[in-house]
Amino acid sequence: AVCSMGNSTSRLYSVLAKTLSSGAVSQHQDCLEQLDSAQLDPIDPKDLLEECQIVLQKRPPRFRRNFVNLKKNPASNHRPIRVMQWNILAQALGEGKDNFVQCPMEALKWEERKCLILEEILAYKPDILCLQEVDHYFDTFEPLLSRLGYQCTFFPKPWSPCLDVEHNNGPDGCAMFFLKERFELVSSANIRLTAMKLKTNQVAIAQTLKCHETGRLFCIAVTHLKARTGWERFRSAQGCDLLQNLKNITQGAKIPLIVCGDFNAEPTEEVYREFSNSSLNLNSAYKLLSPDGQTEPPYTTWKIRPSGECRHTLDYIWYSQHALNVNSALGLLTEEQIGPNRLPSFNYPSDHLSLVCDFSFNQDPDRLL
Repeated sequence: AVCSMGNSTSRLYSVLAKTLSSGAVSQHQDCLEQLDSAQLDPIDPKDLLEECQIVLQKRPPRFRRNFVNLKKNPASNHRPIRVMQWNILAQALGEGKDNFVQCPMEALKWEERKCLILEEILAYKPDILCLQEVDHYFDTFEPLLSRLGYQCTFFPKPWSPCLDVEHNNGPDGCAMFFLKERFELVSSANIRLTAMKLKTNQVAIAQTLKCHETGRLFCIAVTHLKARTGWERFRSAQGCDLLQNLKNITQGAKIPLIVCGDFNAEPTEEVYREFSNSSLNLNSAYKLLSPDGQTEPPYTTWKIRPSGECRHTLDYIWYSQHALNVNSALGLLTEEQIGPNRLPSFNYPSDHLSLVCDFSFNQDPDRLL
């Protein structure tokens, strides 16, 4: 089963068609952790995409999103680094807690929803993938993405709300994946965020990578801050803790930095201002899609719950603007594409939109420090 997957399309289907129960996950977790991805046959992404499309053939067609070219500088001398940020919606929360009143339960079935998630990842082919609310890491994302050539890291929340849901698949957390053919792992840190000097339930992963093509080092981080209104000061404290950790890891911005996350904070919040004004000289990549280059998108999540409709900008890709250029960014779904029932839906698997950016190294990184 999970520990002996072959390379044929028919064997791939067994991974897509089944989801382990939480008991099976704990039973197989040791096996999964011991498996060296080099021992597993690689997957052709086209075969996996084809299998996903077979599973999804009764779903309505997905909407097309286009990349917006943002590059103003001369062409760089290396292939861009594509980074994808996405809160994929934990399966246990989607089915058991989040109560999307306009989304049919049929649309949330994991057997099909995971194929929508994989289809989105395969469509944009990120070099680095940063995910939040991952509760199917060991039975889906790690075994599949490792065979697509990614090195995989997972850091679960200490007290995941998924564990309160009957028939859950274990805790949710942050996950990071990078293509081994493009990068070498130099160092990795799993960070449990603190607030008011107390450890919290929110986490981050920060990895320093070396780009094979350029020899340049950079740090990539993924996080998911505390949700809900009334917790603004708490998120601010978590953001300060994360920034301090990242200052240490990047030696005070000597190493370029990209931070992906669901911050659960609008641009009006203090934690957003902390990142904007940090000594790490960070900018938010998706601001560059606005006409003035200074305004965040109107939404990155759009859902309807019993309390009403929620349209917010909560997800960001921050980057070292002195050392990195944003070549392009993936446009967001329009209101018409999202539809009146909002997200998630039969067309789209999460209540958050994925963000995707292409980065290149600035040829003169010290000039803007």
